[in-house]
Amino acid sequence: MGNRGRWEYLRAIYERYRQAGRKAKKVILTEFCANTGYHRKYALRLLNGPRPEKRPAQPKRKRGLSYSQETLAVLTAVWEAAGYPWSVRLKALLPAWLPWIRTRFRLRAEVEQQLLRISPRQMDRRLQAQKTQKRRRLYGRTKPGYLLKHHIPVKTDRWDVQAPGFTEVDLVSHSGNSASGEFAHTLNVTDIHTTWTESRAVLGRGEVGVQRALHEIAGRLPFPLRGVDSDNGSEFINWHLKKWCEQEEIQLTRGRPYKKDDNAHVEQKNWTHVRKLLGWERYDTPEAVEAINDLYRHELRLWLNLFLPSVKLLRKVRVGSKVRRVYEGPRTPFERVRAGVAANREQVARLEELRKRLDPFRLGRVIERKLERIYRLANRRRSPPAQPPQKDAALRTRRGKGCGKDARSASLEIATRFPLSHSHGDDRPSSVTFPMSRRRSLRLHS
Repeated sequence: MGNRGRWEYLRAIYERYRQAGRKAKKVILTEFCANTGYHRKYALRLLNGPRPEKRPAQPKRKRGLSYSQETLAVLTAVWEAAGYPWSVRLKALLPAWLPWIRTRFRLRAEVEQQLLRISPRQMDRRLQAQKTQKRRRLYGRTKPGYLLKHHIPVKTDRWDVQAPGFTEVDLVSHSGNSASGEFAHTLNVTDIHTTWTESRAVLGRGEVGVQRALHEIAGRLPFPLRGVDSDNGSEFINWHLKKWCEQEEIQLTRGRPYKKDDNAHVEQKNWTHVRKLLGWERYDTPEAVEAINDLYRHELRLWLNLFLPSVKLLRKVRVGSKVRRVYEGPRTPFERVRAGVAANREQVARLEELRKRLDPFRLGRVIERKLERIYRLANRRRSPPAQPPQKDAALRTRRGKGCGKDARSASLEIATRFPLSHSHGDDRPSSVTFPMSRRRSLRLHS
Protein backbone atom coordinates (compact mmCIF):
# COMPACT_ATOMS: atom_id res chain seq x y z
CA MET A 1 0.00 0.00 0.00
CA GLY A 2 1.42 3.37 -0.97
CA ASN A 3 1.38 6.61 0.96
CA ARG A 4 -1.66 7.92 -0.89
CA GLY A 5 -3.52 4.67 -0.24
CA ARG A 6 -2.70 4.81 3.47
CA TRP A 7 -3.95 8.40 3.65
CA GLU A 8 -7.21 7.50 1.94
CA TYR A 9 -7.62 4.54 4.31
CA LEU A 10 -7.13 6.89 7.28
CA ARG A 11 -9.80 9.25 5.95
CA ALA A 12 -12.22 6.32 5.53
CA ILE A 13 -11.97 4.98 9.12
CA TYR A 14 -11.38 8.28 10.94
CA GLU A 15 -15.04 9.03 11.75
CA ARG A 16 -15.84 5.40 12.57
CA TYR A 17 -12.94 5.27 15.04
CA ARG A 18 -13.96 8.54 16.77
CA GLN A 19 -17.55 7.32 17.28
CA ALA A 20 -16.69 3.73 18.35
CA GLY A 21 -16.52 2.45 21.90
CA ARG A 22 -13.41 1.37 23.80
CA LYS A 23 -13.41 -2.27 22.63
CA ALA A 24 -14.30 -1.38 19.04
CA LYS A 25 -11.45 1.18 18.93
CA LYS A 26 -8.95 -1.55 19.88
CA VAL A 27 -10.18 -3.71 16.99
CA ILE A 28 -10.05 -0.80 14.49
CA LEU A 29 -6.58 0.26 15.69
CA THR A 30 -5.19 -3.27 15.39
CA GLU A 31 -6.63 -3.64 11.88
CA PHE A 32 -5.29 -0.18 10.88
CA CYS A 33 -1.76 -1.06 12.06
CA ALA A 34 -1.84 -4.45 10.33
CA ASN A 35 -2.93 -2.96 6.97
CA THR A 36 -0.67 0.11 6.92
CA GLY A 37 2.38 -1.18 8.79
CA TYR A 38 2.35 1.84 11.13
CA HIS A 39 3.58 1.64 14.72
CA ARG A 40 0.70 1.59 17.22
CA LYS A 41 1.69 4.89 18.89
CA TYR A 42 1.97 6.65 15.49
CA ALA A 43 -1.42 5.23 14.44
CA LEU A 44 -2.99 6.56 17.68
CA ARG A 45 -1.61 10.06 16.97
CA LEU A 46 -3.15 9.97 13.48
CA LEU A 47 -6.57 8.70 14.61
CA ASN A 48 -6.76 11.07 17.59
CA GLY A 49 -5.32 14.01 15.72
CA PRO A 50 -6.99 16.57 13.46
CA ARG A 51 -9.30 15.45 10.68
CA PRO A 52 -7.28 14.29 7.66
CA GLU A 53 -8.10 16.42 4.64
CA LYS A 54 -7.78 15.33 1.04
CA ARG A 55 -4.23 15.87 -0.14
CA PRO A 56 -3.80 17.96 -3.30
CA ALA A 57 -2.12 16.31 -6.25
CA GLN A 58 1.60 16.93 -6.23
CA PRO A 59 2.71 18.84 -9.33
CA LYS A 60 5.18 17.00 -11.47
CA ARG A 61 8.65 18.39 -11.20
CA LYS A 62 9.79 19.76 -14.52
CA ARG A 63 13.39 19.10 -15.31
CA GLY A 64 15.32 21.98 -16.74
CA LEU A 65 17.30 21.82 -19.96
CA SER A 66 20.59 20.02 -19.37
CA TYR A 67 22.12 21.02 -22.70
CA SER A 68 21.80 24.35 -24.45
CA GLN A 69 20.80 24.75 -28.08
CA GLU A 70 24.32 25.91 -28.84
CA THR A 71 25.74 22.67 -27.47
CA LEU A 72 23.33 20.57 -29.52
CA ALA A 73 24.10 22.60 -32.65
CA VAL A 74 27.83 21.98 -32.22
CA LEU A 75 27.19 18.29 -31.51
CA THR A 76 25.08 17.97 -34.68
CA ALA A 77 27.71 19.73 -36.78
CA VAL A 78 30.49 17.45 -35.50
CA TRP A 79 28.31 14.37 -36.00
CA GLU A 80 27.65 15.35 -39.59
CA ALA A 81 31.26 16.34 -40.27
CA ALA A 82 32.46 12.97 -38.94
CA GLY A 83 30.19 11.05 -41.32
CA TYR A 84 27.30 10.27 -38.92
CA PRO A 85 29.12 7.90 -36.52
CA TRP A 86 27.41 5.79 -33.87
CA SER A 87 26.90 7.59 -30.55
CA VAL A 88 29.58 5.54 -28.73
CA ARG A 89 32.09 6.39 -31.44
CA LEU A 90 30.98 10.02 -31.41
CA LYS A 91 31.54 10.18 -27.65
CA ALA A 92 35.10 8.88 -28.08
CA LEU A 93 35.68 11.21 -31.03
CA LEU A 94 34.88 14.48 -29.23
CA PRO A 95 37.98 14.70 -26.97
CA ALA A 96 40.29 13.91 -29.89
CA TRP A 97 38.68 16.55 -32.12
CA LEU A 98 38.34 19.16 -29.37
CA PRO A 99 41.34 21.35 -30.40
CA TRP A 100 39.85 21.81 -33.87
CA ILE A 101 36.30 22.16 -32.49
CA ARG A 102 37.47 25.05 -30.28
CA THR A 103 39.03 26.81 -33.25
CA ARG A 104 36.12 26.24 -35.60
CA PHE A 105 33.16 27.00 -33.30
CA ARG A 106 34.82 29.28 -30.71
CA LEU A 107 33.42 27.30 -27.81
CA ARG A 108 32.59 28.90 -24.50
CA ALA A 109 33.73 27.04 -21.40
CA GLU A 110 30.15 26.10 -20.47
CA VAL A 111 29.40 24.69 -23.94
CA GLU A 112 32.64 22.70 -23.92
CA GLN A 113 31.80 21.13 -20.56
CA GLN A 114 28.31 20.18 -21.75
CA LEU A 115 29.71 18.75 -24.97
CA LEU A 116 32.11 16.47 -23.10
CA ARG A 117 29.52 15.52 -20.46
CA ILE A 118 26.71 14.38 -22.75
CA SER A 119 26.27 10.59 -22.75
CA PRO A 120 25.94 8.35 -25.83
CA ARG A 121 22.35 7.55 -24.91
CA GLN A 122 21.50 11.25 -24.75
CA MET A 123 23.22 11.76 -28.11
CA ASP A 124 20.89 9.18 -29.65
CA ARG A 125 17.85 11.03 -28.27
CA ARG A 126 19.02 14.45 -29.38
CA LEU A 127 19.99 13.32 -32.90
CA GLN A 128 16.92 11.16 -33.49
CA ALA A 129 15.17 13.74 -35.70
CA GLN A 130 18.19 14.04 -37.98
CA LYS A 131 18.67 10.27 -38.16
CA THR A 132 15.14 9.59 -39.40
CA GLN A 133 15.83 11.72 -42.50
CA LYS A 134 18.55 9.41 -43.76
CA ARG A 135 17.33 6.03 -44.93
CA ARG A 136 18.67 3.78 -47.70
CA ARG A 137 19.04 0.21 -48.94
CA LEU A 138 22.06 -1.52 -50.36
CA TYR A 139 22.22 -3.91 -53.30
CA GLY A 140 25.14 -5.94 -54.63
CA ARG A 141 26.09 -7.35 -58.01
CA THR A 142 28.38 -10.26 -57.12
CA LYS A 143 28.85 -12.84 -59.86
CA PRO A 144 29.91 -16.24 -58.50
CA GLY A 145 33.25 -17.65 -59.56
CA TYR A 146 33.62 -21.37 -60.13
CA LEU A 147 37.32 -21.65 -61.01
CA LEU A 148 39.46 -22.88 -58.12
CA LYS A 149 36.41 -22.88 -55.86
CA HIS A 150 37.34 -26.22 -54.35
CA HIS A 151 41.07 -25.38 -54.14
CA ILE A 152 40.63 -22.30 -51.94
CA PRO A 153 39.68 -23.19 -48.34
CA VAL A 154 36.46 -21.87 -46.81
CA LYS A 155 36.87 -19.93 -43.58
CA THR A 156 33.79 -20.27 -41.38
CA ASP A 157 35.24 -19.86 -37.90
CA ARG A 158 35.28 -16.53 -36.12
CA TRP A 159 38.22 -14.24 -36.85
CA ASP A 160 40.27 -14.27 -33.64
CA VAL A 161 43.60 -12.74 -34.67
CA GLN A 162 45.98 -10.86 -32.39
CA ALA A 163 48.16 -9.32 -35.12
CA PRO A 164 47.35 -7.04 -38.08
CA GLY A 165 47.57 -8.20 -41.68
CA PHE A 166 44.61 -10.59 -42.00
CA THR A 167 42.06 -8.79 -44.16
CA GLU A 168 38.67 -9.17 -45.79
CA VAL A 169 38.19 -7.88 -49.36
CA ASP A 170 35.13 -7.11 -51.45
CA LEU A 171 34.05 -5.21 -54.56
CA VAL A 172 31.35 -2.51 -54.51
CA SER A 173 29.74 -1.81 -57.87
CA HIS A 174 29.03 1.68 -59.21
CA SER A 175 26.66 0.65 -62.00
CA GLY A 176 23.68 2.91 -61.33
CA ASN A 177 20.43 1.31 -62.43
CA SER A 178 21.97 -0.67 -65.29
CA ALA A 179 24.48 -3.51 -65.00
CA SER A 180 25.24 -3.56 -68.72
CA GLY A 181 28.58 -2.53 -70.10
CA GLU A 182 31.74 -1.76 -68.16
CA PHE A 183 31.61 0.41 -65.06
CA ALA A 184 33.67 1.21 -61.99
CA HIS A 185 34.03 -0.89 -58.85
CA THR A 186 35.59 -0.08 -55.50
CA LEU A 187 37.97 -2.68 -54.06
CA ASN A 188 37.59 -2.48 -50.29
CA VAL A 189 40.21 -4.05 -47.99
CA THR A 190 39.57 -4.13 -44.22
CA ASP A 191 42.03 -5.38 -41.62
CA ILE A 192 40.37 -7.53 -38.95
CA HIS A 193 42.59 -6.66 -35.99
CA THR A 194 42.98 -2.89 -36.44
CA THR A 195 39.93 -2.07 -38.68
CA TRP A 196 42.35 -0.19 -40.98
CA THR A 197 40.63 0.21 -44.37
CA GLU A 198 42.03 0.97 -47.82
CA SER A 199 40.05 1.38 -51.05
CA ARG A 200 40.83 1.57 -54.76
CA ALA A 201 38.62 2.06 -57.79
CA VAL A 202 38.96 -0.20 -60.85
CA LEU A 203 37.17 -0.09 -64.19
CA GLY A 204 35.50 -3.45 -64.63
CA ARG A 205 36.10 -6.64 -62.69
CA GLY A 206 39.06 -8.01 -64.57
CA GLU A 207 41.32 -10.24 -62.54
CA VAL A 208 44.44 -8.31 -63.58
CA GLY A 209 43.00 -4.94 -62.51
CA VAL A 210 41.79 -6.30 -59.17
CA GLN A 211 45.16 -7.92 -58.46
CA ARG A 212 47.04 -4.72 -59.31
CA ALA A 213 44.80 -2.69 -57.01
CA LEU A 214 45.31 -5.22 -54.22
CA HIS A 215 49.08 -5.11 -54.76
CA GLU A 216 49.03 -1.30 -54.52
CA ILE A 217 47.00 -1.43 -51.31
CA ALA A 218 49.41 -3.97 -49.81
CA GLY A 219 52.24 -1.47 -50.32
CA ARG A 220 50.33 1.32 -48.55
CA LEU A 221 49.38 -0.64 -45.43
CA PRO A 222 51.38 0.24 -42.29
CA PHE A 223 51.82 -3.50 -41.64
CA PRO A 224 52.55 -6.55 -43.84
CA LEU A 225 49.61 -8.18 -45.61
CA ARG A 226 49.28 -11.76 -44.34
CA GLY A 227 45.83 -12.98 -45.32
CA VAL A 228 43.04 -12.24 -47.79
CA ASP A 229 39.50 -13.50 -47.24
CA SER A 230 36.97 -12.86 -50.02
CA ASP A 231 33.54 -13.89 -51.22
CA ASN A 232 33.02 -16.32 -54.12
CA GLY A 233 33.11 -13.73 -56.90
CA SER A 234 35.08 -14.55 -60.05
CA GLU A 235 37.19 -11.43 -59.54
CA PHE A 236 38.82 -13.15 -56.51
CA ILE A 237 38.47 -16.87 -57.28
CA ASN A 238 40.95 -17.10 -60.17
CA TRP A 239 44.42 -18.44 -60.90
CA HIS A 240 45.93 -14.95 -61.25
CA LEU A 241 45.15 -13.88 -57.69
CA LYS A 242 45.98 -17.31 -56.29
CA LYS A 243 49.43 -17.24 -57.91
CA TRP A 244 50.11 -13.72 -56.60
CA CYS A 245 49.13 -14.75 -53.05
CA GLU A 246 51.43 -17.78 -53.23
CA GLN A 247 54.34 -15.61 -54.41
CA GLU A 248 53.80 -13.05 -51.64
CA GLU A 249 53.13 -15.78 -49.02
CA ILE A 250 49.63 -14.49 -48.35
CA GLN A 251 46.91 -16.79 -47.06
CA LEU A 252 43.92 -16.85 -49.46
CA THR A 253 40.54 -18.01 -48.11
CA ARG A 254 36.91 -17.51 -49.04
CA GLY A 255 33.50 -17.39 -47.35
CA ARG A 256 30.50 -19.60 -47.96
CA PRO A 257 28.19 -18.77 -50.89
CA TYR A 258 25.23 -16.53 -49.97
CA LYS A 259 26.58 -16.00 -46.43
CA LYS A 260 27.43 -12.31 -46.11
CA ASP A 261 28.09 -12.69 -42.40
CA ASP A 262 31.28 -14.58 -43.27
CA ASN A 263 32.65 -11.23 -44.49
CA ALA A 264 30.85 -9.01 -41.99
CA HIS A 265 33.80 -6.66 -41.37
CA VAL A 266 34.23 -5.56 -44.97
CA GLU A 267 30.48 -5.56 -45.64
CA GLN A 268 30.10 -2.92 -42.93
CA LYS A 269 32.91 -0.83 -44.45
CA ASN A 270 31.27 -1.10 -47.86
CA TRP A 271 28.54 1.05 -46.42
CA THR A 272 30.43 3.49 -44.22
CA HIS A 273 33.45 3.99 -46.52
CA VAL A 274 31.91 3.76 -50.01
CA ARG A 275 28.12 4.03 -50.28
CA LYS A 276 27.79 6.96 -47.90
CA LEU A 277 30.15 8.94 -50.16
CA LEU A 278 29.58 7.79 -53.73
CA GLY A 279 25.98 6.62 -53.41
CA TRP A 280 24.37 4.61 -56.23
CA GLU A 281 25.32 6.73 -59.25
CA ARG A 282 27.00 5.16 -62.27
CA TYR A 283 30.68 5.85 -62.96
CA ASP A 284 31.90 4.29 -66.20
CA THR A 285 34.75 6.49 -67.50
CA PRO A 286 38.51 6.43 -66.83
CA GLU A 287 38.27 10.07 -65.67
CA ALA A 288 35.75 9.13 -62.97
CA VAL A 289 37.90 6.19 -61.83
CA GLU A 290 40.96 8.43 -61.60
CA ALA A 291 39.03 11.06 -59.63
CA ILE A 292 37.77 8.43 -57.18
CA ASN A 293 41.28 7.03 -56.74
CA ASP A 294 42.61 10.52 -56.11
CA LEU A 295 40.21 10.73 -53.17
CA TYR A 296 40.94 7.19 -51.95
CA ARG A 297 44.73 7.51 -52.06
CA HIS A 298 45.04 10.81 -50.21
CA GLU A 299 42.49 12.60 -48.01
CA LEU A 300 39.90 9.88 -47.42
CA ARG A 301 42.27 7.19 -46.09
CA LEU A 302 43.80 9.69 -43.65
CA TRP A 303 40.44 11.06 -42.49
CA LEU A 304 38.94 7.61 -41.87
CA ASN A 305 41.96 5.84 -40.38
CA LEU A 306 43.51 8.65 -38.33
CA PHE A 307 40.53 10.57 -36.96
CA LEU A 308 37.42 8.37 -36.81
CA PRO A 309 37.25 5.84 -33.91
CA SER A 310 35.52 2.48 -34.28
CA VAL A 311 34.28 -0.18 -31.85
CA LYS A 312 35.35 -3.83 -31.93
CA LEU A 313 33.60 -6.88 -30.53
CA LEU A 314 35.67 -8.57 -27.81
CA ARG A 315 33.57 -11.59 -26.92
CA LYS A 316 30.06 -12.99 -26.68
CA VAL A 317 28.62 -14.16 -23.37
CA ARG A 318 25.55 -16.37 -23.29
CA VAL A 319 23.11 -15.48 -20.50
CA GLY A 320 20.29 -18.00 -20.58
CA SER A 321 18.69 -17.82 -24.02
CA LYS A 322 20.29 -14.47 -24.88
CA VAL A 323 23.76 -13.59 -26.14
CA ARG A 324 25.41 -10.56 -24.57
CA ARG A 325 28.06 -8.81 -26.66
CA VAL A 326 31.01 -7.16 -24.96
CA TYR A 327 32.83 -4.42 -26.89
CA GLU A 328 36.14 -2.70 -26.32
CA GLY A 329 36.45 1.05 -26.02
CA PRO A 330 36.32 3.10 -29.24
CA ARG A 331 39.73 3.67 -30.83
CA THR A 332 40.88 4.85 -34.24
CA PRO A 333 42.50 2.30 -36.57
CA PHE A 334 45.76 4.23 -36.27
CA GLU A 335 45.74 3.88 -32.47
CA ARG A 336 45.34 0.11 -32.82
CA VAL A 337 48.17 -0.04 -35.36
CA ARG A 338 50.42 2.05 -33.10
CA ALA A 339 49.75 -0.25 -30.14
CA GLY A 340 50.73 -3.36 -32.08
CA VAL A 341 54.21 -4.84 -32.41
CA ALA A 342 54.01 -5.91 -36.07
CA ALA A 343 53.52 -2.41 -37.50
CA ASN A 344 56.08 -0.65 -39.70
CA ARG A 345 57.58 1.85 -37.25
CA GLU A 346 58.74 4.25 -39.97
CA GLN A 347 55.26 4.49 -41.46
CA VAL A 348 53.73 4.81 -38.00
CA ALA A 349 56.07 7.73 -37.19
CA ARG A 350 55.19 9.46 -40.45
CA LEU A 351 51.49 8.97 -39.81
CA GLU A 352 51.89 10.32 -36.26
CA GLU A 353 53.49 13.53 -37.55
CA LEU A 354 50.87 13.82 -40.26
CA ARG A 355 48.07 13.39 -37.73
CA LYS A 356 49.41 16.29 -35.66
CA ARG A 357 49.54 18.60 -38.68
CA LEU A 358 46.17 17.78 -40.23
CA ASP A 359 42.88 19.48 -39.33
CA PRO A 360 39.94 17.02 -39.67
CA PHE A 361 37.49 19.83 -40.52
CA ARG A 362 39.74 21.19 -43.27
CA LEU A 363 40.33 17.65 -44.47
CA GLY A 364 36.57 17.19 -44.62
CA ARG A 365 36.16 20.28 -46.80
CA VAL A 366 38.76 18.97 -49.26
CA ILE A 367 36.91 15.64 -49.38
CA GLU A 368 33.67 17.47 -50.06
CA ARG A 369 35.16 19.40 -52.98
CA LYS A 370 36.55 16.22 -54.50
CA LEU A 371 33.20 14.48 -54.05
CA GLU A 372 31.47 17.28 -55.94
CA ARG A 373 33.89 16.80 -58.82
CA ILE A 374 33.24 13.05 -58.77
CA TYR A 375 29.46 13.60 -58.83
CA ARG A 376 29.81 15.73 -61.95
CA LEU A 377 31.56 12.81 -63.69
CA ALA A 378 28.66 10.39 -63.04
CA ASN A 379 26.66 9.01 -65.96
CA ARG A 380 23.30 10.67 -65.31
CA ARG A 381 21.48 8.80 -68.06
CA ARG A 382 22.03 5.48 -66.30
CA SER A 383 21.95 6.75 -62.74
CA PRO A 384 18.82 6.12 -60.66
CA PRO A 385 15.98 8.66 -60.88
CA ALA A 386 15.10 11.02 -58.06
CA GLN A 387 13.05 9.59 -55.20
CA PRO A 388 9.41 10.81 -55.18
CA PRO A 389 8.10 12.59 -52.05
CA GLN A 390 6.33 10.40 -49.54
CA LYS A 391 3.16 12.12 -48.37
CA ASP A 392 1.40 9.40 -46.43
CA ALA A 393 3.41 9.23 -43.21
CA ALA A 394 1.09 6.64 -41.69
CA LEU A 395 1.57 4.27 -44.63
CA ARG A 396 5.30 4.97 -44.79
CA THR A 397 5.78 3.77 -41.20
CA ARG A 398 3.25 0.94 -41.43
CA ARG A 399 4.46 -2.60 -40.79
CA GLY A 400 2.78 -5.83 -41.68
CA LYS A 401 1.17 -7.40 -38.64
CA GLY A 402 1.60 -11.05 -37.91
CA CYS A 403 3.39 -13.20 -40.43
CA GLY A 404 2.83 -15.02 -43.66
CA LYS A 405 0.23 -13.67 -46.07
CA ASP A 406 -0.74 -10.61 -44.00
CA ALA A 407 2.84 -9.39 -43.66
CA ARG A 408 3.60 -9.99 -47.34
CA SER A 409 0.42 -8.14 -48.39
CA ALA A 410 1.30 -5.13 -46.24
CA SER A 411 4.84 -5.02 -47.63
CA LEU A 412 3.55 -5.34 -51.20
CA GLU A 413 1.08 -2.50 -50.66
CA ILE A 414 3.79 -0.18 -49.37
CA ALA A 415 6.15 -1.12 -52.20
CA THR A 416 3.41 -0.52 -54.79
CA ARG A 417 2.44 2.92 -53.56
CA PHE A 418 5.97 4.06 -52.79
CA PRO A 419 8.48 2.28 -55.07
CA LEU A 420 12.04 2.25 -53.81
CA SER A 421 14.43 4.50 -55.65
CA HIS A 422 18.19 4.22 -55.92
CA SER A 423 18.83 7.94 -56.07
CA HIS A 424 19.34 10.83 -53.74
CA GLY A 425 18.27 13.60 -56.09
CA ASP A 426 19.40 17.16 -55.48
CA ASP A 427 17.90 17.55 -52.03
CA ARG A 428 21.13 18.06 -50.14
CA PRO A 429 21.17 20.83 -47.51
CA SER A 430 22.77 23.96 -48.91
CA SER A 431 24.06 25.22 -45.56
CA VAL A 432 26.21 22.19 -44.70
CA THR A 433 29.82 21.89 -45.83
CA PHE A 434 31.01 18.51 -44.61
CA PRO A 435 31.68 15.14 -46.26
CA MET A 436 28.67 13.05 -47.21
CA SER A 437 26.36 16.09 -47.11
CA ARG A 438 24.77 15.01 -50.38
CA ARG A 439 23.65 11.67 -48.98
CA ARG A 440 20.58 12.91 -47.07
CA SER A 441 18.64 9.71 -47.63
CA LEU A 442 21.29 7.30 -46.40
CA ARG A 443 20.59 4.81 -43.64
CA LEU A 444 22.82 5.24 -40.59
CA HIS A 445 24.73 2.24 -39.20
CA SER A 446 27.10 2.05 -36.34
